Amino acid sequence: MRVRYTPAAREHLGEIGGYIAKDNREAATRVIRAIREAVDLLRDNPDMGRRGHLDGTRELVIPRLPYYVAYRVTETAVEVFAVIHTARSWPEREA
Repeated sequence: MRVRYTPAAREHLGEIGGYIAKDNREAATRVIRAIREAVDLLRDNPDMGRRGHLDGTRELVIPRLPYYVAYRVTETAVEVFAVIHTARSWPEREA
């Protein structure tokens, strides 16, 4: 199954990487890589995440990092629509 990031999810990754890179570029690269590698596992196991806050969605907690990815599964793809720090509240509306 294909994984697709929405523009909002791509923006979230950029913000996360940019924030971490202010202090440590290598750490930023490692964090973004870890998030992407975890998301890639959804290709073969799209239901591995927990049930999401929004109906019809799922959330994948990123191992050893304070982030989770919100996504939905369609017939042809896993659509990642948000990358969220665990300290943040869930957005009021879907991205």
